[in-house]
Amino acid sequence: MNFDNLEQFATVAPGRFGKGPAAMLIAEDGIEVASTIAHLRSLGFRHIFVLAAPDLEVPPLIDDIKVQLHVIRARTRAPGATQAAVNILIDKMPGEWLHYCYNGEYLFYPFCEDRSVGEMVTWVMEERRSAILTYVIDLYAPDLRAHPNAVSLDSAMLDSSGYYAEGRPDINGHPKERQLNFYGGLRWRFEEHVAKPKRTIERIALFQALPGVRLYDDHTLSDEEMNTYACPWHHSLTAAICSFRVAKALRTNPGSRHDIADFRWHKSTQFHWSSLQLMELGLMEPGQWF
Repeated sequence: MNFDNLEQFATVAPGRFGKGPAAMLIAEDGIEVASTIAHLRSLGFRHIFVLAAPDLEVPPLIDDIKVQLHVIRARTRAPGATQAAVNILIDKMPGEWLHYCYNGEYLFYPFCEDRSVGEMVTWVMEERRSAILTYVIDLYAPDLRAHPNAVSLDSAMLDSSGYYAEGRPDINGHPKERQLNFYGGLRWRFEEHVAKPKRTIERIALFQALPGVRLYDDHTLSDEEMNTYACPWHHSLTAAICSFRVAKALRTNPGSRHDIADFRWHKSTQFHWSSLQLMELGLMEPGQWF
């Protein structure tokens, strides 16, 4: 199903798309749109919504009756475009689990090679959780001469350490319960090129579309409990979004591209596209899910 703009998408009756889980891909450009769709498809999402500019080509799904692809035309780089689109999707798929990401970003959760996203969120609901904290882990090409936009699936690297957390204060300066701001990756190592509000790497990118919930521009949700990293009684499952987005931006923006000749450092390691590797590095955890 295709939509000419967000306004047309907003006219769809709630429940029209049926059961989830569903994913929304915000295509900021044409880089790795096809591979991102393929990855979402492999995880078992029933619906994939692609938000894309009118002139951006979106590859179709061929002979797949299990997945429905929906294309929504919009200015994806306009301020608030992500929040507007995701909040409309929340209203259209009440009660279903939703994920959102950008092109060149790949969701990983514990044991995702063998277990579908539907199986995972079913277990999370049994834990009385309605959201999953995801850490955005920067990926980058090792050779920027061969890959000037820093994107290379075959040779992708990530930082194996350098991640840390700080307490998240409320409006009165007191730390919020079970909420932290997480830092690391390229946003930390090249922080002079990243605006302070955009330096954190946490994102509530997989959650249940509960009544009244809204996504904010800092990637948190209006329901404070959904922003927590764990439930009160034990550790909860967390996930990771492995993303070329920051590396691509640092190589594209005029203020940073001439200052960065190489993203590698002594803690860089090859990314194996493996949930086990991410768990061993402490970049996500299974909680009680075995």
